[in-house]
Amino acid sequence: MATTKHATIRYHALDKCFRNRGRKYYMEDLIDACNEAIYNFTGSENGVKRRQVYDDITFMESEEGYGIELERIRDGRKVYMRYLDPNYSIKGEGLNEDEAQNIQEAILTLSRFKGLPQFEWVHEMEMRLESVFDIKREDKQIIEFDQNPYLKGLEYVSEFYKAISEQQVLEITYQGFKQECPTVFEFHPYFLKQYNSRWFVIGRNPAFENLTHLALDRVVEINRSESEFQISNIDFEDYFEDVVGVTIPEGKDLEKIILEVNNSALPYIESKPIHGSQKVRERKNETTIVELELIPNYELKSVLLSYLGDIKVIEPLSLKEELKKKLEKGIDNI
Repeated sequence: MATTKHATIRYHALDKCFRNRGRKYYMEDLIDACNEAIYNFTGSENGVKRRQVYDDITFMESEEGYGIELERIRDGRKVYMRYLDPNYSIKGEGLNEDEAQNIQEAILTLSRFKGLPQFEWVHEMEMRLESVFDIKREDKQIIEFDQNPYLKGLEYVSEFYKAISEQQVLEITYQGFKQECPTVFEFHPYFLKQYNSRWFVIGRNPAFENLTHLALDRVVEINRSESEFQISNIDFEDYFEDVVGVTIPEGKDLEKIILEVNNSALPYIESKPIHGSQKVRERKNETTIVELELIPNYELKSVLLSYLGDIKVIEPLSLKEELKKKLEKGIDNI
């Protein structure tokens, strides 16, 4: 079966070859054409092999694909292929089942934003896609995203998104949880991130050396600024690699976290790792030793506390003592 990764790129590359009557395309030429198209479109040099192109052609000839008609012409010991109808192209055909499924998944992803203010256009776009591509709409809901449409600050998601795209400096009125009064400051937004159903924007406040993380539910007002935008070249996937969530503690380094996990809870932690660095060091009869390497932050402590009774912190001692204090304070508050 044809793999879905880069499938559409390959189908259209093959279509272009089959339509070209001015050149003979043997199997090696078809493979080269597919790999060239993948490289031009994605920059990836991980191309496909002969077997994949054979499978693609079989799929394109099937009823589930495009139902194309090819003629295979022998040329000495080799065979080249072209469309039986020189005027045929898959560009004139409707969607095949795979493409229709991809469109449905795209609509489903877009629908996640329908609850956000200023994203009302998504519903209209959804209906237009369904109409143009004649895709059957599901009468019943089959999936739900973890999105709280009543969360404060959602109305700012699209404004920050637009400001990041346009490299627009903003003037932010912001009141943190521990602030008695709002403050106003210049802000250069770089990245939006959702964690635990809350939205955060990461950017630069010129008053500070390090990046500033803002919770959207604490934003009071946004206005445009005429200041020159300070461009960032930060790779935010790498920026958040060493933490859980969005908090980057200042002056903290990577630490090795050793946990002893009850085997009854281990399946949950293995199927949903606490962090990408998670690995098993030792399996025992009743417990398993798990190792993490990351920067301890508020979000990590919250996750560990959520497994209260099933996880024991072995190292570092500082993290163990801090969690103890939080638990003791919690008990006093009961």
